[in-house]
Amino acid sequence: QVQLVESGGGLVQAGGSLRLSCASSGRTFSRNVMGWFRQAPGREREFVAGIIWSGGGTLYADSVKGRFTISRDNAKITVYLQMNSLKPEDTAVYTCAARTGTTIVRVPVAYDYWGQGTQVTVSS
Repeated sequence: QVQLVESGGGLVQAGGSLRLSCASSGRTFSRNVMGWFRQAPGREREFVAGIIWSGGGTLYADSVKGRFTISRDNAKITVYLQMNSLKPEDTAVYTCAARTGTTIVRVPVAYDYWGQGTQVTVSS
């Protein structure tokens, strides 16, 4: 069993920054690939960024590339999403997810474990 707990969401003005955290626990192989997803009202959940815990490889959605950075802290067993140059269209509920394997996948159904989500609101 894997547990994921997000924190760090909030309200920020356009151009500002936020850092999201996802603290994880449970069997290591079950959470080797970690992903951040987001869902805005009336829209489907979309992939934002992913990281491979064991090797550190990363993948980003084109819409956030160059603005967001995903990273991990092995000691704290926590994955971070640093979000800079935020735009109103980044407003959504951000959720972290975990899956087994060694490949970052953009499809939500490929992930086995999910956190509760944290709201990010960017005002114009």
